[in-house]
Amino acid sequence: MSPTPPRGLAARLASAFAGSRLTPLAVIASLLLGALAIVLLPREEEPQIKVPMVDVLVAMPGATAREVENRVTRPMEKLLWEIPGVEYLYSTSSPGSALVIVRFKVGSDLEQSLWRLNQKLQANYDRIPPGVSAPLIKPRTIDDVPVAAITLHSATLDHLTLRRLAAQLDDAIKALPEVAETTLIGGVRRQLRVQVDPAKLASRGLTLDDLAVALRAANARSQDGSLATANRELLVETGGYLRDAADAAALVLGTWQDRPIFLRDVAAVVDGPAEPADYVLFGSLATPGDEAAVTLSIAKRPGANAVQVVHEVRRTVDRLRGVLLPAEIGVTFTRDYGATAAEKSNELLLHMGIAVFGVALLILLFLGWRESLVVLLAIPVTLGLTLLVFYLHGYTLNRITLFALIFSIGILVDDAIVVVENIVRHLRLPEARGRSLQEVAVAAVEEVGNPTLLATWAVIAAVLPMAFV
Repeated sequence: MSPTPPRGLAARLASAFAGSRLTPLAVIASLLLGALAIVLLPREEEPQIKVPMVDVLVAMPGATAREVENRVTRPMEKLLWEIPGVEYLYSTSSPGSALVIVRFKVGSDLEQSLWRLNQKLQANYDRIPPGVSAPLIKPRTIDDVPVAAITLHSATLDHLTLRRLAAQLDDAIKALPEVAETTLIGGVRRQLRVQVDPAKLASRGLTLDDLAVALRAANARSQDGSLATANRELLVETGGYLRDAADAAALVLGTWQDRPIFLRDVAAVVDGPAEPADYVLFGSLATPGDEAAVTLSIAKRPGANAVQVVHEVRRTVDRLRGVLLPAEIGVTFTRDYGATAAEKSNELLLHMGIAVFGVALLILLFLGWRESLVVLLAIPVTLGLTLLVFYLHGYTLNRITLFALIFSIGILVDDAIVVVENIVRHLRLPEARGRSLQEVAVAAVEEVGNPTLLATWAVIAAVLPMAFV
């Protein structure tokens, strides 16, 4: 008597896989692909939620905050509300300037949102009041948050020297392919300061405007043409930039009593640090005193692995020690987003593995080692394929995706336990004698397979709205 063909989707799938020699290869391939996806998947603490935000800055020198609000901020808000996809506007009016933060709806494409914003503003340039500058547009994304911060500090070097060394370190780190933006915080820049003596300036018939025009003209270089001769083209350049205090002091401002007036005759030129805009000081339990410091913050490109980016930054810093960074400079990573992201993702992966082995151990105690082995393989195979889909679709390993995987283990365990337990029950029935294991397994799946699939789809339908959050 030939066996009855299986009925139902679950039974037909069970029959196809149970009788196929490719099933063990598919299991091994799924495990290997899942392990490869774990290695290749970028790791972050938070998921990549697309919330395009754009800063629109407008200057109106000399205007009060009330004038800026009435003439700039309010008309610009009305204009920006006309852009499709805008969800919120946040505006700040201050003396001489206005800032409007445009937030688009979650999931909006950044490039499309920027294009719409630019088109709307450019089409209304004729409505800009007199004395108001053209708007400056700066997009903001989640990737602007620094993944690392390096603080250079020293008890012997000043803020100017630290800033120079940090700028050279900035050039080396900016060359890394996955680094998007770097920002120097603290320190002071080199600056030529001209300290004018008003009495000497007035005695020679000059004004501050004359001095400013002369400095601007002397500190410029331009290309005025070319000369072609002997199969060669020579570029003709005029002017040059001021190199140091002596070069600036020798600048001729004009003539007085048939004698040239040099800048040193009416002002003192100081080559040194500029006025500091902000301070960064470093202190710890080992160094209780406040040392001069400069911080370099580093942001990654969208979709880049934060752990790998910080690792490459650390390698670059170690390579430059003793070459660019002298021994008297301390280098401290005051922010390491890669280390925290790796720690949390590894911890969640460990908890996932503990959950899988814990379930397998319980089944080993109550059903047997074969049943435990089936569950021990079924869960990693499913999770491995899921991680492969994560990698192919550009997802990252973060606390949200890993929590979702841990949550899904409960569904996988329920399905596996129900099916395996029913197979064990069928094997212990008297009717199972003389039948092959494959026939018994297919018959057991035929009983509970379709209800199990229906229950799984019901759970999926219940949590499906979370995909739109």
